[in-house]
Amino acid sequence: MKKCIGIRREDKNEWEKRVPIIPDAVRELIQANNLDIIVQPSEIRVFQDEEYRQAGAEINESLDHADVVFAVKEIPVKLLKPKKTYVFFSHTIKGQEYNMGLLKRLMELGCNLVDYEKMSSEQDARIITFSPFAGMAGTIETLVAFARKKELQSIKTPFQDLKQAYHYSTITEAEADIKKIGEDISKNGIPPELHPLTIGISGYGNVAKGVQHILDLLPIKDLSPDQLAKGLAQEELDNSYIYRIVFKEKDLVKPLQGEFDLQDYYQHPENYEAIFQRYLPQPQILLNCVYWTEDYPRFITRENLKSSLGQSAEKGLQVIGDISCDIEGAIEITKKSTMPDKACYTYFTKEDTFQDGICEGGVTVMAIDNLPCEFPRESSSAFSDELKKYAVALASADYGVGFEDLQLPEEMKKAVILLNGQLTPDYMYLKDFL
Repeated sequence: MKKCIGIRREDKNEWEKRVPIIPDAVRELIQANNLDIIVQPSEIRVFQDEEYRQAGAEINESLDHADVVFAVKEIPVKLLKPKKTYVFFSHTIKGQEYNMGLLKRLMELGCNLVDYEKMSSEQDARIITFSPFAGMAGTIETLVAFARKKELQSIKTPFQDLKQAYHYSTITEAEADIKKIGEDISKNGIPPELHPLTIGISGYGNVAKGVQHILDLLPIKDLSPDQLAKGLAQEELDNSYIYRIVFKEKDLVKPLQGEFDLQDYYQHPENYEAIFQRYLPQPQILLNCVYWTEDYPRFITRENLKSSLGQSAEKGLQVIGDISCDIEGAIEITKKSTMPDKACYTYFTKEDTFQDGICEGGVTVMAIDNLPCEFPRESSSAFSDELKKYAVALASADYGVGFEDLQLPEEMKKAVILLNGQLTPDYMYLKDFL
């Protein structure tokens, strides 16, 4: 009997134009396998219905006949169907309160839930992710926010003409603009009011790789966190470069007793405290790319911002690009997520207040939580290239068996959160959040 794959349209917000499987992959899957593919119609998707139709898919509102339904973002609770197999970013694995109703309903309906976020290699490296595109878009958005903030302070930056990521039709177009900016910096230098221009990056995973991809288009020199902590003398640094500092775990926290040990930190984060305040107020821009849960210390708090930053609007930390976007997480002043058309808000340390938008004073936060949407075609294509390798296995698996007997590639099996409505062994901890 023919297996059937369903591709759901995205409707979480107007910016969500991504797809899990692109038309070229649909054509390839149909030609290489005895299966059907149904695609829900969409008016905002970056790939048009006709492209899917020409690839051999059926365009249909109903996905009832699909053995497995692929989406990008969460599926509204009211649209869930009994006994279905769903594959999407569920945003439940941290026990996120706002999605516990979704998880509970999937359990009530006896559904199978597979989460892209937990698909990983033997070394637990994620194998299907949009993260590098979040890093790329987030870096561009943060540089734009920095330029606009400094403009309010009557300081011109090299990034004045850089556009927000979603205004570029392709990543290549954005890269061309950034390369021109880099050439200008090499030729004319960083303005004295900005020199030394320092950009900190917390983390070194997939998101940070996207950040580095953009920054590497600029004239960059690297400094160590220790060099930053000791203070930077302007006359010792070349103003034809931007200075980059990468913060790893050992730079962000220290053990309450003994020496730092990375695995111990992962296993017992409660035994560590944040030390990031030692680097404030040196970096003017911070790009946060760290995975965080409530077990871990906050790296930037209201209190250490207040004690570390002076009252001058032009000095110290200016903009935080919180690409990870954990609400009140590693960055405590990330109080809400934003959308590309209203990307930023500003925190004022003295008053402990927030104001929407980019302001002359305070610390401005860029907190867009769906950054890959700003490059929907390229991010979808890269994601699809990986997902198509597993799509047939996910559609063909017999989910009626016990978890031990479930025949899926191991990298997929570890991503099965629910099987027939029951939490699988690795996710039993979610009972505490339900």
